[in-house]
Amino acid sequence: MKLSVIIVNYKVKYFLEQCLRSVERAAKGVDCEVFVVDNASADGSVEYIKKRFPAVTVIASDENLGFARANNLAIRASKGEYVLLLNPDTIVAENTFNDFIRFMDSNPGAGGCGAYMLRTDGSFAPESRRGLPTPFVAFCKMSGLAAMFPKSRTFGRYYMRYLDENKENCIDIMSGAFMFLRRSALDKAGLLDEDFFMYGEDIDLSYRILKSGYTNHFLPSRILHYKGESTVKSSYKYVHTFYQAMQLFFKKHYSHYSIIVSLPIKLAIWTRAMLAYVGNQFRHRKESGCRLYPINCVVIGNKEAVEQAVSILTRKYGNCRHTYVLANEETRPDGHLDGSVDLSAYDTVVYDTDAYSYNSVLRLISQEGVKRMNLGTYSVQTGVLITDGAVHKYNDENE
Repeated sequence: MKLSVIIVNYKVKYFLEQCLRSVERAAKGVDCEVFVVDNASADGSVEYIKKRFPAVTVIASDENLGFARANNLAIRASKGEYVLLLNPDTIVAENTFNDFIRFMDSNPGAGGCGAYMLRTDGSFAPESRRGLPTPFVAFCKMSGLAAMFPKSRTFGRYYMRYLDENKENCIDIMSGAFMFLRRSALDKAGLLDEDFFMYGEDIDLSYRILKSGYTNHFLPSRILHYKGESTVKSSYKYVHTFYQAMQLFFKKHYSHYSIIVSLPIKLAIWTRAMLAYVGNQFRHRKESGCRLYPINCVVIGNKEAVEQAVSILTRKYGNCRHTYVLANEETRPDGHLDGSVDLSAYDTVVYDTDAYSYNSVLRLISQEGVKRMNLGTYSVQTGVLITDGAVHKYNDENE
């Protein structure tokens, strides 16, 4: 077995369905197995996925095991030479698996590899590659020095923005949303630390892989990450869990530092946590007073898909501006960028993923030098329209 893909799900069955559809395409010609571990979603995810993806091994937990325990459960059952830990709120391209297998086969010293992650507006997600959060790097991040000098090799190491986004590079930390791992590196470094319930386990594992004598890499092969669709980031629970994980990492790997060094780091972590919580609450209240979506969409695809998507948009958003284009990858390879539509009136482009490959959609949405458009996807096969802010079913009037 060449590759084992492991996805942990919690209450995001429609995002998971789209993720698995993209995985199916990427797995063509690859000796591959796919595991889904459901963390007691209680939303029908298990039955939904089993019915639609019979080849996927679904492990249904009666409790929320957390990210680390759930992944470890599937890792132990898997057989692949490589293991991909993948978030359910991602889309991989048709070439993704082959890109990473080719790189890892050619670089036996590489323990793990992260991807070029796109936000839903096509921009580069800085968490695609990170430096090791040593006390100094953590201080620069918490104090704002990293934001002030993002391309500095001294102050900006947290996100490593001084590296070329379009080139392969050695990095320290991979994102848990997409971790392509060598089995032998996992055997040597150990599995995910189950003391981390959520967040921080990717940093810890990346560091242990480095300490085991392997290297970690960033590969400019593009995927999409909706970034935490199952997490309410304005909640106290999120902020508390995230910064508690940072404290756990610091305690595990830097406990030898004196209290003179550790106390300021801990104070910075909790100060930053409170500021994040207050700021998120303010934004949440501000946004709740307005309509985040109406959205003005360009819909591109085959006739049936376009008609269904426009029907959903009209039903949900009324008189918002929508236009549609009947096209596919062969007849209109440049999609929304071919110049025939004035994009200034629109904020979202919805692609029919049966008319366009995921590779083409990711390429088009990430083009530099043009207006950023939020990505939406639709497929007649699923009857589900997904945007960054909402999920709608074509045949569900009571969404």
